[in-house]
Amino acid sequence: MHIQLQDLQLFVQIAEAGNLTRGAQRAFLSAPAASARMRALEDQLGAQILYRSNKGISLTKAGETLLHHARLILRQVDFLKDDFAGDDFGGHVRIFANTTAVTEFLPELLADFMAERPQLTVDLQERLTHDILRGIQDGTADLGIFSGEVDAGELEVIRFSTDRLLLATPRGHTLTARPEVRLAETLDYEHIGLHEGSTLLAFLRGLMEKNGYERALRIQVRSFEAMCRLVEAGVGIGVVPESAARRHARTMQLELVRLSDDWALRDRCVALRSRSALPRSARALVEALIQSGVGGDTGT
Repeated sequence: MHIQLQDLQLFVQIAEAGNLTRGAQRAFLSAPAASARMRALEDQLGAQILYRSNKGISLTKAGETLLHHARLILRQVDFLKDDFAGDDFGGHVRIFANTTAVTEFLPELLADFMAERPQLTVDLQERLTHDILRGIQDGTADLGIFSGEVDAGELEVIRFSTDRLLLATPRGHTLTARPEVRLAETLDYEHIGLHEGSTLLAFLRGLMEKNGYERALRIQVRSFEAMCRLVEAGVGIGVVPESAARRHARTMQLELVRLSDDWALRDRCVALRSRSALPRSARALVEALIQSGVGGDTGT
């Protein structure tokens, strides 16, 4: 049996995309070429690894087994490359992170981190918290960044800062007369939320439903900047991480009100399988997160 690493990489890309054509595009191959290589891989293994249909692909039991081994093999290859990267500190790091991390602090932190490591490549994807943890558990990602208390099982979880949520309102809004409010007290007003798939939206939607918010969100947007602009325009109010809220309040007509709910101040954490087993570049990134203290609560 002579399985090529390129075929394993292609298989993982197809499996994670759930679609042969999209997986082939990620590997810069045509769909027919990718399909031919997958059939050749099946011949090598003597087993069917993909179910193919008009709706896409799914993994057979043998395919699930191969996916597990392929991820381990490719990870070990990454470790090997990392160990021989020299002083350039190269390698590849895969990160799953929540909305706030992806939009607020990781871009700046990664820009500085990668400037010092010109050979390093990073795959950063926005995911929901349960997908972040599952990605670490099954080896899809090296690091997972999330906020709040979760059951991480046997994963190693390192707290590196805090994440406070504030209520953003237009200037002169009724709620700004109070120093702090509970989320339940804001539900008589129209709320603006983030897009579907956002970690923060999923978290807040559960709390809203629990507290009797039965209406649909007034509008959903792709960024905290867009949310704050709509708040400024009087379309509604919104729950925003403090870092984003204070940054946009400097240029927009906003009022920021503290949320008194216990969950409004959340630990920001990075999850991983084992810190000692990470490649050098990923270990260095964890250390950079810890040292930076990004997004920490200001106590205001």
